[in-house]
This record gives sequence, structure tokens and C-alpha cells, in this order.
Amino acid sequence: MKTIIAAYSGVLRGTGSNVLSALQDLFWLLKSKAEKQLQIISVLQWVLTFLVMGIACTLILMYILCTDCWAIAALYLAWLVFDWNTPKKGGRRSQWVRNWAIWRYFRDYFPIRLVKTHNLLTTRNYIFGYHPHGIMGLGAFCNFSTEATGVGQKFPGIRPYLATLAGNFRMPILRDYLMSGGICPVNRDSIDYILSKNGSGNAIVIVVGGAAESLNCTPGKNSVTLKNRKGFVKLALRHGADLVPVYSFGENEVYKQVIFEEGSWGRWVQKKFQKHIGFAPCIFHGRGLFSSNTWGLLPYSKPITTVVGEPITIPKIDNPSQKDVDFYHSMYVDSLIKLFDKYKTRFGLPETEVLEVN
Repeated sequence: MKTIIAAYSGVLRGTGSNVLSALQDLFWLLKSKAEKQLQIISVLQWVLTFLVMGIACTLILMYILCTDCWAIAALYLAWLVFDWNTPKKGGRRSQWVRNWAIWRYFRDYFPIRLVKTHNLLTTRNYIFGYHPHGIMGLGAFCNFSTEATGVGQKFPGIRPYLATLAGNFRMPILRDYLMSGGICPVNRDSIDYILSKNGSGNAIVIVVGGAAESLNCTPGKNSVTLKNRKGFVKLALRHGADLVPVYSFGENEVYKQVIFEEGSWGRWVQKKFQKHIGFAPCIFHGRGLFSSNTWGLLPYSKPITTVVGEPITIPKIDNPSQKDVDFYHSMYVDSLIKLFDKYKTRFGLPETEVLEVN
């Protein structure tokens, strides 16, 4: 407001350079505000996509079937049946969608940054273990399902596939939107196809802690659910895919949630949902749409820095024993801890901070 008044006063006085300077300041102020609003809109659309797009599109499709435009819905449903197995076969990514300008505004809202520590060979396939889950895995989405942070430039020849709940790909429209970003179902069929029938240079990003880890994420806490998560190691051994630890500093800072104690009714309900549906409902909040001092669904604009660690070379073993799985799982855990310890002070954590592995 002071800048606007200053510019107006300068115009009235006709003071040459002062007028020009004030107008430049005014232009910068308006541009800055416009960019901030675009950042908020870009993040809001993804939050709504994450929370309600699947259900909303299903209901809209059912409604259209009951109207004079039923043929449109019928054609899409016929296409859906024909295209049902596409998500299990690498999906249908679109570089155009991955390069949308909206993702750059999404990146700058927090901001989100991708840090490369080692080169990746295009002659190998990889499984990235992403930690921690956070509430929505915002860093995982921005870094690996869009080109906003330059994953394609940082790792040329590597095609990232972010793996998420298979149930999302049963939702009309949502499935197509997710596939366009290179997102695939986190199930054995999909992962087997990408690692064995899609050539080399593939990197499947698995948020290893999953729903269980999201229940414990809270600002100021760095913990991962990993001790008993060994399925991804077994998959890596069966395909000879190198394991890459990835840690996102700040992922847990963007939302606050109510943490239910073990044994409480709230935790019991969450675990039942997790067991039968695949996700755990969380009671969380961020900031409001118009003010950071109110509660809402928008995440807090805290920086998220995703560090991609050194790949662990994994041999191809068609039928790995439990001893093999345990050995490479132990190597992976040690590598993740070393990655955390090496970079924690660079991204705002004290030297005494310890990564809690559950």
C-alpha cells in the first residue's frame, strides 16, 4: 500500500526519476503478488486432486450416464475397459504434462529442490526408496512426476516412475491424470513389467514407509518406517535393480497432524483403514487459503530438499533367500542413515539430530 501511495504521489508531483522508480516498485509488487497467488492455486489443485478428484470424477461420470449426454460417459467407460491394464504396463506418460508451467509454481511455493549426489548409469534399472512419506509425499510428486526440479536434466536417460496406491488407477479420469506424470501402481505386476520388459534406465520411486509412516509424521520429527519393510529389496534382487536411498528434508514440516497413541481408538480406526483399504486417514491441517494464520488444507510453505543418494549395486538373484534379503536391506538402512547424517546440517538440522528407524 505504501508503494502504491508513493507512486501516486510521484505522478502528482511529476518528479521524473522518482515517478519511474515508484512505478517499477509498484510493478514488482503486483508481479510478486500475482506469482504468489499462482503458487497457491497450483498447490491447491494438487491437494484437491489428491483428496477428492477420484471420488468426484466417479460421481460426475455416474451423473452423466443419467442425462442426455450418457453416450459420452458410455464411450469413456468402454475406453476404460479397453485400457484397464495400461497402468500395469508402464502407464502413458506425457512430457507435455510433466513440463506444465503450473508445476514450477508448485515448486516455488515451498520451495522444493532436488539434490543429485551421484551419476546413474542408463544401462541399469533402479528402485529409489523415498523417505519420509509425510502426509501427501509432496516432494516425491514434484521431483519425480514433474520436470519442475529438473530430474530429466540431472539424471539424463533415466525415466522415473513414482509408485502409488493401485486403487487410484481404478478411478476414472484420475488414473489418466496420474499416468500422464509417470505415476504407476505400487504392485508386483507393474514393478515387474517396468524392471523386466521396459528396457534399462528405469527408476521406480517407492515411498517405502507408506501409510504406516504417514501416521507418525509431524514437524520436527525425522523417523522412517523401514525395519520390517523388505519387499522392495526382494524385488530389487529378483531384477538386479540397484537400490538408491532418497531422503526429503522438510517433508514432515508442511502439515501438522493429530498423532494418536498406540492402543487408542483413533489409532485402531487408522490401522483398520490401512489394512482393508490401503491408506490410513489422518487428521491434519495446514494453512488457510487467504491467510497463513488460519487453518486449512494448503500445506505450509516450508522448504523441501530431496537428496538422491549413492546407488547400491544389487546382483540379480531369481529366488533370493531371506539371508540375501536381510543382507542388502541392512546395507540399504546403513546407506540411508549415512545420507541423512551427511546432509542434515546443510538443511537446517542440528548435528545431534538422529534419524529414527522403526
